[in-house]
Amino acid sequence: MSAAKRKPPVMKTKPKEEVNKKALIWIGSIAAVVVVAVAVLLIVS
Repeated sequence: MSAAKRKPPVMKTKPKEEVNKKALIWIGSIAAVVVVAVAVLLIVS
């Protein structure tokens, strides 16, 4: 039972850095999708 309760307080220590990392990942993934979509449209047309 004690092992199940042990969770590292990642969000409580530095929530701002976690949000920034998630935001950077989202922005990077969206930018990559946009670039791929534009490339596909250029190739098809």
